[in-house]
Amino acid sequence: MYKLKIFTVDDEPDILDLLSATLETDFEIYQAACGKEALSKIPEISPDLIILDFSLPDMTGPEIAAQLRKDSMFLHTPILMLTGRGETEDKVIGLESGVDDYMVKPFDPTELITRIKMLIKRSTIKLDANPLTRLPGNVSINNELDTRIKNQETFAVLYFDLDNFKAFNDYYGFERGDEIIKKTGRLLIETSQNTGTVTDFIGHIGGDDFVIITSVEASERLAKKVIDNFDKLAPAFFDKPDLEKGYIETKGRDGQIQKFGILSISIGIIINKDKPFTHIAEIGSVGAEVKGLAKKFNGSKYIIDQRHC
Repeated sequence: MYKLKIFTVDDEPDILDLLSATLETDFEIYQAACGKEALSKIPEISPDLIILDFSLPDMTGPEIAAQLRKDSMFLHTPILMLTGRGETEDKVIGLESGVDDYMVKPFDPTELITRIKMLIKRSTIKLDANPLTRLPGNVSINNELDTRIKNQETFAVLYFDLDNFKAFNDYYGFERGDEIIKKTGRLLIETSQNTGTVTDFIGHIGGDDFVIITSVEASERLAKKVIDNFDKLAPAFFDKPDLEKGYIETKGRDGQIQKFGILSISIGIIINKDKPFTHIAEIGSVGAEVKGLAKKFNGSKYIIDQRHC
């Protein structure tokens, strides 16, 4: 049975043990004893909820929360803060940093579980986040595009699709397939942070399809860097014999055994600079067309829709 993941951060071993004993029946528990360790592990684990202690040796809980909220993947992840004091100032600092709720230590185990379930339920209703990557889903993507259209902004939309992913998934299994999807989501976030703009929006359409909304100026630079990073990432997910051959053999869509090369990424870029879009459906239609054209060529590549630039 699949369990939701909770990441707990506290520098007191007794508190970590108590949290684990309280929650491990209902949840999968991960732990860290300081802020640096937490910020290193959380992106890899992608928890469904995070519990932070207010005071840690290297950082405060609110500082960790503020750092996490800068990451698209954790923009809406529920965060519960534990504090040893019931002071209003601590609560205000936590809430202003992006914490969703707080409890005073020592806490009641039954109340803690109730609070956690309430926060997870609330976040699930509020956000259409993809459960695998925690990135915003189609509703949020459409809302972002609609807002930019109404504000008459100039922007570029990059549509991403993994080539040969179905064959990879069939050959290696869903667990490894899910892992490459999670890694791709993380790669897009990190590449955007390093190469894109502060207003970039990253979404997960579903399956192996992603989207980044960025500036016109950053679009091509971002596409090139994503390709470079993905081509370095993908080989690590193949077994050595398959990597040496350069392909895997499995059934294609026609049911016949075929050879499929190493995973690559196709990117379709559409720009509203010279011909503004008036509706999100138009963006999706053109984006699918351009991305489909890119997929006809071997290897990782990007194509810019010339009709709109």
